[in-house]
Amino acid sequence: MSDPHQYGKLYLIPVGLGDSPDNKVFPPMNKEIIKEIDDFIVENEKSARRFIKRILPEKSQPALQLKALNKFTDPSEILNFLNPAKEGKNMGLLSEAGCPGVADPGAEIVKLAHQFGIQVVPLVGPSSILLAMMASGMNGQSFTFHGYLPIDKKERKSTILQLERISAEKNQAQLFIETPYRNMKFLQDLVQILHPATRICVACDLTLASEFIKTATASEWKNIKADLHKRPAIFIIQKDL
Repeated sequence: MSDPHQYGKLYLIPVGLGDSPDNKVFPPMNKEIIKEIDDFIVENEKSARRFIKRILPEKSQPALQLKALNKFTDPSEILNFLNPAKEGKNMGLLSEAGCPGVADPGAEIVKLAHQFGIQVVPLVGPSSILLAMMASGMNGQSFTFHGYLPIDKKERKSTILQLERISAEKNQAQLFIETPYRNMKFLQDLVQILHPATRICVACDLTLASEFIKTATASEWKNIKADLHKRPAIFIIQKDL
């Protein structure tokens, strides 16, 4: 058995949320760490290579060893993904966008790293969830991220109303995401289903030049024109007592 004291580290490396200049969203330390790593666990090999090349054009692409972690990955293979770290090499975990392990399949790798005794090192970078929460004006002391809501119309309405009740009872912000091409329909559902005084925040294209962040009541949103189609967005609701 390998000695945990000889293990390499697992660096959780954030990826930009769009085409913003990297020096605006990442500290220089991230670049220095990527420079020293050749073993990465990624969602998509092509986009990961593109990201690494953009950050470090001089880094050897053939030297990179990438393991893909996504819905097509054989679960039996995942146990071996951290073998380089067990051999003493530092590794990197990349998300497709934002922070690894947050609304991201990389959480499974982080869980394994802790089980194996591998040191986990999170790096600073953009998180759409936290950026949206910061800018929403809603309760940053208590909030819950739910990911995607049910697609079925009846089930979705029931879930939205349930979370609105929880928001009022606990004074808690409720966060969701939607497939970008369904953003407009989702906003319409929120406006129609929620109490007119319930606040809705829409935060899309975060960190980009086209960034849009707006908090208003469900009633006020009926008169707000916003094109959210195919733009990555976070939705937050909160009903005040």
